[in-house]
Amino acid sequence: MDRTRLHALMARESAEAERRNPRSRAAYAGAGHLFGRVPMTWMNKTAGAFPRYLATARGARVTDVDGHTYIDFCLGDTGAMAGHSPAAVTEAVRLRFAELGGATAMLPTEDAEWVGAELTRRFGLARWSFSLTATDANRWAIRLARAVTGRPKILVNSYSYHGSVDESLIVVGPDGKGAPRPGNVGAPCDVTLTSRVAEFNDLDQLERELAHGDVAAVLMEPALTNIGIVLPEPGYLAGVRALTRQYGTLLINDETHTFSAGPGGCTAAWDLEPDLLTIGKAIGGGIPAGAYGLSADLAERLLARDDLDLVDMGGVGGTLAGNALSVAATRATLEHVLTDEAFDRMARLSARFETGVRDAVEAHGLPWSVSRLGARTEYRFAAPAPRNGTESEAVGDPELEDFLHLYLANRGILLTPFHNMALMCPDTTEPDVDTHTEVFRAALVELAG
Repeated sequence: MDRTRLHALMARESAEAERRNPRSRAAYAGAGHLFGRVPMTWMNKTAGAFPRYLATARGARVTDVDGHTYIDFCLGDTGAMAGHSPAAVTEAVRLRFAELGGATAMLPTEDAEWVGAELTRRFGLARWSFSLTATDANRWAIRLARAVTGRPKILVNSYSYHGSVDESLIVVGPDGKGAPRPGNVGAPCDVTLTSRVAEFNDLDQLERELAHGDVAAVLMEPALTNIGIVLPEPGYLAGVRALTRQYGTLLINDETHTFSAGPGGCTAAWDLEPDLLTIGKAIGGGIPAGAYGLSADLAERLLARDDLDLVDMGGVGGTLAGNALSVAATRATLEHVLTDEAFDRMARLSARFETGVRDAVEAHGLPWSVSRLGARTEYRFAAPAPRNGTESEAVGDPELEDFLHLYLANRGILLTPFHNMALMCPDTTEPDVDTHTEVFRAALVELAG
């Protein structure tokens, strides 16, 4: 890659972004009362000098305050995988909040049992409880795992993603041992006191860590997602399940992003058998929602314990968790929007996206790779594709990534700003995918000079 040319192209695209987006630029400059000038600091992870400000969104389209409409493959970093403001969810929220009244009353609704039964149909776990985020679902699943096993530590894969869970912010260091993930903010203690870590796709390393006998649960994504898609090698997930059982360790599948694999995520698509499962973001159709599921045996073991306060101060709930509005939105999303048929269409579109990117990359002889997980496709600046999180982190190229993101955004296409991920929703179309392919090819032509 000619870095001089890349820098010149980036300067051109940055100037064009500033010219095209005066209202977004002014809004960002005037946001002096916000920490980092944005309502959530991740919103600063964007190519260019400032984020675009949202005006409207519907389906697979967002429009910014400067009047530009984008084909949205970011979809709220999976939070809007159902599309923006899907009609069924909009109506369910209106009915619950405006007509029936009451977003939260600390009283259950009948919708909750419907959602629990549907999550059981999709993922196989027998008992469910609700949260507002996947981060909280993971925190509460970890507490339950520690309670039932009597063990203190959690094992994760290096560079896996489980929200802001403290125990998950550990990576494999250069010496092969666990180390704090770079950039972690305000860790309450040395993460190696609470956690162990193993590389994805490395069963030998996993067994060495489990052999210590102090791991309550392995918390893992069935495929890594937030460091680029890293797919499991043949036999790896079966090996994880066998080793966790051998060492008396629970297995938690975090399907928050891998939900893209199908209606029941990777757990259903690949016949996995976790003891617990966590999920968030997409299931609420844009309304904050999360959930965790437990096997029937695990639920019974926990409920039989009279020394655990699972009702009040036990650390497995929040005042707004399972509220009527979130549960109504989740039911509408699962019943009418992210259906089995919708996932079939989304996967076909993602395959079309994958083919377009792969053909463009191969036409230029670039040493890049493309990976797909159902409705989600991602390209990496390495070939062959990285086989674990540390390898994937090592081949990152922020300059090249920012250029491609800004080039696409200036031409009406949004990718997930954290990486080169494109997600399909029920409203995405073949012309949307083909537009990306055309613009992506043009970007590669410019890079090649």
